[in-house]
Parts: sequence; C-alpha cells; structure tokens
Amino acid sequence: MARSIFPKVACMAIIMMMMCMIMDLISLTQAGPSCGNVQDALSSCIPYVTGIDNNVPGACCNGIKKVNSQSKTTQDRRSVCKCIKTTAHSIKKLNIHKLAGLPAKCGVNLPYKLSPSIDCNRIN
Repeated sequence: MARSIFPKVACMAIIMMMMCMIMDLISLTQAGPSCGNVQDALSSCIPYVTGIDNNVPGACCNGIKKVNSQSKTTQDRRSVCKCIKTTAHSIKKLNIHKLAGLPAKCGVNLPYKLSPSIDCNRIN
C-alpha cells in the first residue's frame, strides 16, 4: 500500500514545485525595470548629458521611451527615479540642464524632472 502512494505524493510535490516556479516567473515579468536595465537603456544618453555630443542620440530617446513605458506603477517610477538619481551622481561632467531637458527633446512626458536632487518619494 505504501508503494502505491509514494509515486502519487512525489508527483504532487513535483507539480507543486513547478507551479511555484511558474508563479515566480509571472511575478518577475510583471515587475518594473531593474536599475541595471534602466542604466543599459539610458547609457547612450551619457555623451549628450556630459557635453561630448551636441545631439541627443536616437538610441537615447528610444531608451527613455522604453523605460517610461515599463514604469507602470508608482513603485516602478520611484525605483527608476532612484536609479537615475544614483547614476547621475556618478557621471562626471554631468550637465544637469541637458539631463533635465532630455524627456522634452525626445518627446516623452515624464511625471518627474530628471535631476540628481529630485525627491523620488514624492513621485506618484
């Protein structure tokens, strides 16, 4: 009798593990962009905001649009803001006026101003 129950219990355990893994994957795909993804998407903006390039690269605008479209919730927007703020502090020769003007130059309406001094907790 014990032998016939063991395969059923083992099968149920495997099914439960698979369901947990699927739920983890679903929650990961619904999360907003990670800081690494934000940095990757916006890395092409660095030559412009540091004055190396006078024109905003198309890849920079595409990155801003991508990050903005992935920031669906208040928490997403705050996380992106904190990432940009932290990253901005590490960029040497950052022109804060060029940084602040990037969304407008790319035709993107962000619910906050790009700035190293922004209070990200005030973003909705």
